[in-house]
Order: sequence, then structure tokens, then C-alpha cells
Amino acid sequence: MLKNCLLFTAVLALLSACSSTGNIDTRTVQNVDIDRYLGTWYEIARYPNSFEKGLVGVTANYQLREDGKIQVVNSGRKSSLNGEYKTATGRAKIPNPQETGKLKVSFFWIFYADYYILELDTMNYNYALIGSSSPDYLWILSRSPQMNPQSYQMLIDSARKRGYDVNKLEKVLQPGL
Repeated sequence: MLKNCLLFTAVLALLSACSSTGNIDTRTVQNVDIDRYLGTWYEIARYPNSFEKGLVGVTANYQLREDGKIQVVNSGRKSSLNGEYKTATGRAKIPNPQETGKLKVSFFWIFYADYYILELDTMNYNYALIGSSSPDYLWILSRSPQMNPQSYQMLIDSARKRGYDVNKLEKVLQPGL
């Protein structure tokens, strides 16, 4: 898992630096309260990617570090909710305090990848749509293992309007399903 995360981070950083956004709208949420964003998020759906292949019950936990950066701990289970537990620990930063919806995340040394908060429940911080500068990455996150169908559909519709191919989204098995 660590090897895959390292490879992914390096590849995503290179792709982000070299690629255009294609025909996707990558405008982010303007005023993200990072303190409210911290904590655990459940991955509800994602574009397939090599570093999460076969993982279910995936969560991302964000905690503020003493240096002002954010600790990122991604975890999941291999193949089933009882499968081998996998984790990857990284860090995130907000390069421009005027654009709090655009973060950079690193799981390996100095290689950072884009983490764009495209949509966010700004009232309760219960759901988020995450992308990057590349059209090849997309996630739907929720504060609970199951997401209400109306919120899920709203995020699907938003992703489609932004130019993402929502047919590529894969639902992620979570506890309680």
C-alpha cells in the first residue's frame, strides 16, 4: 500500500504539473473552515485508481499538526470489511490562504498532489466532492458510512455539470450496507 501511495503521489504531482484540466470545472469552495473540515470522512464513491484498488471501508482522517499543516491518514480494508487493514499517512497544506478549498497533499517526501474541495455542505460539513487539477480523480465523501440518497444524487449531478464522467464512479463498500 505504501509503495502504491508513493507511486501515486509522484505520478499525480507530475500529471497535475503537466496536464490541463481538460473540460472539467475545477472551481473550489471559497471559504472552507478547516477546523470544521478536520476529522473523519468516509469514502462513498471514487474513480478507480491503483492506490486504492480493492480497498473497502475507506476513510480519510484529517488532524491539525503543530506546524500548521494537516496530518492525513487514509485507511481501508483489502477486499472485504474484515480484510487486512491498510493505512497511508501523509500531510496536507493550504498554499494560498485566500483559496482554502485548494489543498496540496503529500504521501511521499516533497511530492504534492492537488486536493480540490469542489462541493461542500457548508452548513453542517456532512458531505464533500473532491477532485484535482486532473480529470482522472474524483471522490464523494461523507461524515457517515452511508450518505443520504438526495445528497449523493446532488453531488453526482454537480460532478456531471462540471464535466466529470460520473459513469466511472465506483461505490465503496462501507459498514452497514
